[in-house]
Amino acid sequence: MDATAPITQDVMTIPRKAEDGLPNLIGMSREQMQEALIATGTPQKQVKMRLNQIWSWLYHWGVRDFGEMTNLSKDFRAMLEDNFVIAMPQVVTRQVSDDGTRKYLVRIAGGHEVEVVYIPETDRGTLCISSQVGCTLTCSFCHTGTQKLVRNLTSAEIVGQIMIARDDLGEWPVPGAPNEEGRLLSNVVLMGMGEPLYNFENVRDAMKIAMDPDGIQLSRRRITLSTSGVVPEIARTAQEIGCMLAISFHATTDEVRDKLVPINKKWNLEVLLQALRDYPKVSNSERITFEYVMLHGVNDSDEDAHRLVRLIQGIPAKINLIPFNEWPGAPYTRSSNNRIRAFAEIIHNAGYSSPIRKPRGEDIMAACGQLKSATERQRKSRAQIAAETGSA
Repeated sequence: MDATAPITQDVMTIPRKAEDGLPNLIGMSREQMQEALIATGTPQKQVKMRLNQIWSWLYHWGVRDFGEMTNLSKDFRAMLEDNFVIAMPQVVTRQVSDDGTRKYLVRIAGGHEVEVVYIPETDRGTLCISSQVGCTLTCSFCHTGTQKLVRNLTSAEIVGQIMIARDDLGEWPVPGAPNEEGRLLSNVVLMGMGEPLYNFENVRDAMKIAMDPDGIQLSRRRITLSTSGVVPEIARTAQEIGCMLAISFHATTDEVRDKLVPINKKWNLEVLLQALRDYPKVSNSERITFEYVMLHGVNDSDEDAHRLVRLIQGIPAKINLIPFNEWPGAPYTRSSNNRIRAFAEIIHNAGYSSPIRKPRGEDIMAACGQLKSATERQRKSRAQIAAETGSA
């Protein structure tokens, strides 16, 4: 295994304004929106009612036009129009896999792009969202890790991914229409591009909006945040977000994990596992998910499986085994099905749930570890089409 990758430095985000300079209501916390309304002259005794009305229009009904907020006076709507924007990420391309998986290439402020994936299943619909453009962590098996970090996403750009998926799925309620049972988008996983805990505040604020009972109404137990192991932020995740936790584990020795997940050089297995044992919300009903990508000849031996069981002893856990999803130039290959099943059986026999994740959306490069800003691929294909049709 010669795939090595350096640790890159942590990066702070510079707050961004909308292109026309007006503040964006999307992504504001309730407290921020209240302050903004007061600053534009909303009477103190009205501000709570007005905030609740606006919040409902944005996050319950999915309205993007102040003119459609019909329970607000015309003068108040005009004030909103003059002082705020409702700015959303833009869907550039939408691909649908043979298995029903949808992948969206989404453009955000500055012309940058991220990928968002919707995975339909019989009992749920999961949206995999991104928290950064690129990634600092350079995990050697991950396609996103080959793209340098450009910037963190804002809270508006993070919750906006949920909102545009609901647009595409037609899942906003219609006033006066009966409520339909079940939700097409029932779960959110922060497993797209980027390390969520290196963008903690924006991720926290976006997830609080998604969990708000008067808006999108996602239960905290239907949101899973996946981290490579940013140990100082793990306890904050429980205290300030309260969602489910997944760990990109992938190896059972520091030597191998240093190469697969270079952040291990900063917080090694011993330190990471202690943080997980201390995780405030760990219980049998709220297990930590250990994600483990199966790489042929690297981390898939029986010894690795037995070592994994010993390492997680005492932590309520399930282990998601992920067949490696190959991408162009990847330095690894997928473990055989027989090897994955043998590995899973050892873990199962030790008393842990060990589902083997079925690869989804491979035909559109939407599977776990394959995401990357597809700008180069898309632009190249568009350029080729233009050349072939003479429209360049």
